[in-house]
Amino acid sequence: MKKEFFLAGMLLCFVVLSVQAARVDTVMVRSRSMNKEVQVVYVVPDKVAQACPVVYLLHGYGGNAKTWIGIKPQLPSIADEKGIIFACPDGKNSWYWDSPVNPSYRYETFVSSELIAYTDSHYKTIAAPRGRAITGLSMGGHGALWNAFRHKDVFGAAGSTSGGVDIRPFPLNWQMNKQLGEYAANRNRWDEHTVINQIDKIGNGDIAIIVDCGESDFFLEVNKELHQRLLGRGIEHDFITRPGTHNNTYWNNSIDYQILFFEKFFGKQE
Repeated sequence: MKKEFFLAGMLLCFVVLSVQAARVDTVMVRSRSMNKEVQVVYVVPDKVAQACPVVYLLHGYGGNAKTWIGIKPQLPSIADEKGIIFACPDGKNSWYWDSPVNPSYRYETFVSSELIAYTDSHYKTIAAPRGRAITGLSMGGHGALWNAFRHKDVFGAAGSTSGGVDIRPFPLNWQMNKQLGEYAANRNRWDEHTVINQIDKIGNGDIAIIVDCGESDFFLEVNKELHQRLLGRGIEHDFITRPGTHNNTYWNNSIDYQILFFEKFFGKQE
């Protein structure tokens, strides 16, 4: 009898687990602008009955398409629970710009146009800004706000966690000079390609914005400055600092709050 109860319990567990079975797709998406294939990891809720919103997750410097699912292995269960598709592209070390120096790096065009078109044509999505959010960590935080501020007709919500939201204090770091040229000789170009100087492209209410950073993060001060500039322009946003530094432990926790923020945004659009 005990054995039968055990087997029945195991069967029940299997059934429960099978219900929560988001699909993880690793695909290659063609970029015409860069004339190459870009790897993208999609986390898709199981048994989607209606169109889903999409959260685009951008990795940091040195990362790849699999970075986020490594940091947050619970993404499949979150996708099932909340009915959200997650899309994680490989952005190389691009900072998600269309590089004015390197024509083979057109990641703004890829993220805000080509990837959107692929996602909406291959998955059951809400193909409008009310159903799209974008966020990322570190370099990806810069890239998420860069793309959202410049393409408010594409993204309805945007976030940054530990984002490099002003690149100019770090002119020798993270191969940015390969995309923009040396800072000393190209200061205007660096001014034009830092996300903190893109705020004038949005008005209050254009995009739902959440920004967070750890209190021990080397990007803390530039995030505080972004917060102050948004306040100065009267742009409502969520700004959070909490204990933590620039690492996976912080991002594993912080992304939960960003997903909740986006979930609330999607709910208000219904």
